[in-house]
Amino acid sequence: MNKDLLTRSECNALRGLAILGIFLHNYCHWLNPVVKENEYQYFQHNVDWLAQVSAHIDALYPMHLLSFFGHYGVPVFLFLSAFGLERKYGSSSETAPAGSFVRYHFLKLFKMMIVGFICFILVDAITPGRWHYTVAQIVGQLAMVNNLYPSPDHNIWPGPFWFFGLMLQLYIVYRLLLYRRHWGWTVALMVVCTGVQLFLDPEGEPLNRWRYNFMGGMLPFGLGLLFARYGEKIMLIRMNFGSMLMCWVVTSFLIVAASESFWSWMIVPVLVCYASVYFIKTVEQLPWQRLSHALWYVLEWLGSVSAALFVIHPTIRKIFIPISRQGDMYAGLLLYVIAALGAAWLVKEVMRKIPNPKL
Repeated sequence: MNKDLLTRSECNALRGLAILGIFLHNYCHWLNPVVKENEYQYFQHNVDWLAQVSAHIDALYPMHLLSFFGHYGVPVFLFLSAFGLERKYGSSSETAPAGSFVRYHFLKLFKMMIVGFICFILVDAITPGRWHYTVAQIVGQLAMVNNLYPSPDHNIWPGPFWFFGLMLQLYIVYRLLLYRRHWGWTVALMVVCTGVQLFLDPEGEPLNRWRYNFMGGMLPFGLGLLFARYGEKIMLIRMNFGSMLMCWVVTSFLIVAASESFWSWMIVPVLVCYASVYFIKTVEQLPWQRLSHALWYVLEWLGSVSAALFVIHPTIRKIFIPISRQGDMYAGLLLYVIAALGAAWLVKEVMRKIPNPKL
C-alpha cells in the first residue's frame, strides 16, 4: 500500500471538514423555513425547493445549503473508516479473529456513544419536547441495533445516533466479507447495495430502511477500502495546485448536478468523497501561506474533537434551537456553535478517562 495517499494530518482535516458539515446540518434542517435534505429518501420537492431559493437568494441561503448538503459529511466518515481499517488490518501480518475484532470495535463505538447518550437523555428529560422512550428503543440504542427496527425515523433518538448502528454493521461486513478478499468482493457489494435502491420508491419507506443500514453506506465505505489499496489508480492526487483546484471545482459542480435526479443522486456520496479529498489537497497547496495555515489549523482541530462533537451536538441543539425557531435564526446558530465546540472539548477530556478496549 502507498503510505502517502493520505497522511494522518490530512485524515484529521477531512474529519474536521466532515463534522463541520454534519453538526451544522443537524441544526439547520430542523428549522421550518429552511430547505430539507435528501438523505435516506429522494424527494423531488426538496430539489425544486433548493432551486427556487437559489434563484431568489436571501439571508437564509447559507442555512439552505448547509441543510441540503451538510449531511454528506457522513459518507466522508465512512470513506475514512474503511481507509483506516484497510491500512491497519489489510496489510498486517497478524490475522484479526472475527469475534475479537467485532467486540473491540463495538466497545470503541460504545465508549463514544454512551457519553453522548447520557448527556442527551439528562437534558432531554428537563427540556420541553421530551422524547418518550420505550424499553426496546433504549436497549436498541445501547446494543446499536435500532437501525434494524421498523420505521427507524421513529425509533432512533437522538437522530444522529443512527451512525453507531451503521458503523457496527460495516465493521461486521468488513471483517466477514471484505477483509483480505479480492477487490471484486468490494465492488460487487457496492454495485448490489446501490443497484437495489434504483428499484425502490424514491419516497418510500423501503428505501428509507435500506439506507439506514450498511447497504446505504456501502458505496463510500467500499471506495475508502479500494482507495487504501489502489489509491493512485482510482483518484488523481499527485497534481499541482491548479489541477487540484480544478478537480475540486468540477466534482463540486457534479455533486450539485447529480443531486437533481434520483438515478444520479445514488452516486453523490462518491462524488462528495472525491471533492473532499481534492479540497483538502487544495488547501494544503494554497499559495497564500497564512490562509492555508489558518484553514488547516481549524480543520485539524475540528478533526481532533470530531468524535466528541458528534456525540454532544444533539444535546446542545436541543437547548439552543428554540432561539432560532423564535426568529433569531443566526443568533441561535452562533450560540449553538460556540456551546457545541466548547462542550466537545470537555467531552473529549471525559472520554480520555474511559479505558480503551483491547483487541
